[in-house]
Amino acid sequence: MKVAVVHDWLVTYAGAERVLSEILRQFPEADLFSVVDFLSDADRERILNKKAATTFIQRLPGARSRYRSYLPLMPLAIEQLDLSGYDLVISSSHAVSKGVLTGPDQVHVSYIHSPIRYAWDMQHQYLRESKLDKGVKSWIARWLLHRIRLWDSRTANGVDYMTCNSTFIARRIFKTYGRTAEVIPPPVDVESFTKREDKEDFYITASRLVPYKRIDLIVESFSKTPHRRLVVVGDGPEMPKIRSKAGSNVQLLGYQSDGALRDLMERAKAFVFAAEEDFGIVPVEAQACGTPVIAFGKGGALETVIDKGEHPTGVFFEEQSAASLISALDRFERTHQLFSASACRRNAERFSSEEFRKKFSSAVDRALSRRLSPCDSLPDPR
Repeated sequence: MKVAVVHDWLVTYAGAERVLSEILRQFPEADLFSVVDFLSDADRERILNKKAATTFIQRLPGARSRYRSYLPLMPLAIEQLDLSGYDLVISSSHAVSKGVLTGPDQVHVSYIHSPIRYAWDMQHQYLRESKLDKGVKSWIARWLLHRIRLWDSRTANGVDYMTCNSTFIARRIFKTYGRTAEVIPPPVDVESFTKREDKEDFYITASRLVPYKRIDLIVESFSKTPHRRLVVVGDGPEMPKIRSKAGSNVQLLGYQSDGALRDLMERAKAFVFAAEEDFGIVPVEAQACGTPVIAFGKGGALETVIDKGEHPTGVFFEEQSAASLISALDRFERTHQLFSASACRRNAERFSSEEFRKKFSSAVDRALSRRLSPCDSLPDPR
């Protein structure tokens, strides 16, 4: 059986690429395809040193640094990939890769990280943050996003079997495409983290410093409660804004190596997470360290953090506001004896790479078993 694996774009190694890596480990002989491939040598090792066959966007001016600017061309580009010689096509998609063209005798399984966020329910937020909510450029952007929505809806019909990373995204898929998707949580490298029982007196958050991660909210909340210490790991365009809000009890470390981040998460009394994420891998990694999580109670965090019962692993706050987060921190500190490193670790192990491989392999087997053989008859359309 010839297998093709299609990814949106290969530029950095993040959550979507972790999923890609595990898929390639299950299908090591597969050929890899992508809109562009500018992955570094170090990151390429993580995807079995595979080089992707790319589209014409790879050769356009400035594609390495401004590939997202070519989003309006990506539906056309992904349709130019010739996958007609493959029996099984697996797409790892948060943008356009699920739109590859396949025939009736091919099986297309798609792992959907999310329907295109900035084209669907997050369009208005995207336009505001990009300063495209007014003027002529705004109307051009809105028209382009409208066209992308039409294409995205149509191409959902080309997927034989849909999987996704969380129940939250399954609901978004049903709302967007009218399709049911099997939930398979993304792989978390739980074994790389060590459970630590003795915690130190500081909180931690780690993320790219971009608006929707709401690190500014976390820093503001801790600056208003100077008796608490916060360590912030990460860098990005929001750094000047966040630095201006940081009190003396907030330590901004910038980018840190994986080893340094693991050490900090193992020692911290709790991890703070304020984003509305599709899934959110880092809170699971924190729990793998035996570290509880204080999280915004929406999105994927509702599926990875336990805030009730005999063995909770974290506390939710209801609103993305300083008052709500501070209230959650107070609640966590009043009930800290309820949280154990062992409970956090057990919860994290539900999302291990091994669990992902088992579930995804079963999903592919089910998709293949549903394929009609040449002897099968199609139902009478009348």
